[in-house]
Amino acid sequence: MGRRLAETERTYETGPRNDLPDLTGLTAGTRALPPLRLNAVYYDTAHLTLTSHRITLRRREGGDDDGWHLKLPTDRPDTRTEIHAPLGAPGTPPEDLRAEVAALVRGRILTPIVRLRTVRSRVLLLDDQDRTLAEVAYDQVNAKPGPAWSEIEVELYAGDEALLDAVERRLGDAGVTRSDAPSKLVRALGGRRPEPAGGRPERPGPDATAGAVALAYLRAQLTAIVALDPAVRHAGEDAVHRMRVATRRARSALKSFGHVLDRAETDPLGAELKWLAEVLGAERDREVLAARLARRLSELDPDDPDDPSDRGPALDAVRRRLGEGPPGGTWNAEAHAADAHTDVVRALDSARYFALLDAFDGLLAAPPYLPAADRPASQVVADVLGHDRRRLRGAVRAALALPPGQARDVALHEARKAAKRARYAGEAAEPVLGAEAAGYTARMKALQQLLGEHQDSVMCRAAVARVRGRAEAAGEDTAPYEAIERAELGIAARAEEQLPEVWSAAEREG
Repeated sequence: MGRRLAETERTYETGPRNDLPDLTGLTAGTRALPPLRLNAVYYDTAHLTLTSHRITLRRREGGDDDGWHLKLPTDRPDTRTEIHAPLGAPGTPPEDLRAEVAALVRGRILTPIVRLRTVRSRVLLLDDQDRTLAEVAYDQVNAKPGPAWSEIEVELYAGDEALLDAVERRLGDAGVTRSDAPSKLVRALGGRRPEPAGGRPERPGPDATAGAVALAYLRAQLTAIVALDPAVRHAGEDAVHRMRVATRRARSALKSFGHVLDRAETDPLGAELKWLAEVLGAERDREVLAARLARRLSELDPDDPDDPSDRGPALDAVRRRLGEGPPGGTWNAEAHAADAHTDVVRALDSARYFALLDAFDGLLAAPPYLPAADRPASQVVADVLGHDRRRLRGAVRAALALPPGQARDVALHEARKAAKRARYAGEAAEPVLGAEAAGYTARMKALQQLLGEHQDSVMCRAAVARVRGRAEAAGEDTAPYEAIERAELGIAARAEEQLPEVWSAAEREG
């Protein structure tokens, strides 16, 4: 992975000046540096995909940091994340940097779009220990194709925002003003920066239409999927889980808003989102089950005074068995994480995944609205919440009417899925219904979590039972497996006991 750092800088129009104004007195000292001659080639797709997302990718020579530079936007003013890779040969950008933008580029070719030749004069602003606080650069830029211009860049090193403001005031006194161009590349392109294919995220107001609310929620999920893509590829903590949640939220919203967005048009996208969630879920489910089994094993005390047998060797055998996992799979997350991660990355590099993202963009760009989309969202989302609540009520009542056992376990799993759908609909309604929807969402989340704990217990018991069968066939002690199953059965029973109370709270109006 390339070297990553935060770059904070401001850019200014030079106005009538053709050099840097006097900067003395702003800090303890200054130092002029020899000029640099920089040669940078910027890369993008034919449709300027990176530029539309405020991203720049360049290969630059002639400076103190020769190499490939990928600059990504952040939520902080004047700050971008910059990722460096070695210079290498001209041509194809490094794989590490391409992986960072794969969810945007989607297999399209990155080609040179602009070459910039810059003559840079520099002055360092120093503290009383001769440390660099900021660099002020006067750049004379020639773009090919494109115009020629001059600008001033102020980049923060060890200083703070107050120093940036002080430099800006000094520049302002000399007639220098902030530049409207977000980057040299955009200026070279004549200010041309197309909108992203799916538009930019916007939070709908209380007077929004139902279509605007549905679209805003869906756009937020696509934004999350794309933003999490690099972290998933780099095995970032919790990234797989968060991307999986975003895919589920999107799929759920397509169903809940089925009378706002034409299901005949959105169902194919829903099917692809289901596929992606399953791909991500295979790794995530193994991680969750491995952690759960580790907790249950830690609760089995080999030195229990009420148990005269020596359980130490038996527990060691159980750990080995559980490390092997079920036929055709594994729960040993540490030993097999690399294989699981490889499967996920292979899916994220597939044409199918890129087609999914393109289809999602297409939906947002040209939503298949039904007549209800033009109605006030406050009316429509209330109908959506009511429909999902009734659906959930039927699922919970059907489960509670069954005796404990496999049929009830299956019914409770269906109720969990209905609770999840109701929760996500509540999230989508929050910009319009405010506190009412937030309370509804919180209650649905509590119900979903209780039913999720029950389902995790069911899955754990089934997994342990399969391994216990293999141990029994090999003549091994099965008592530890039975103890784990009893513990999980108790967890499931407690969840079922709590369900009527939690459901009563979830069903409460307001």
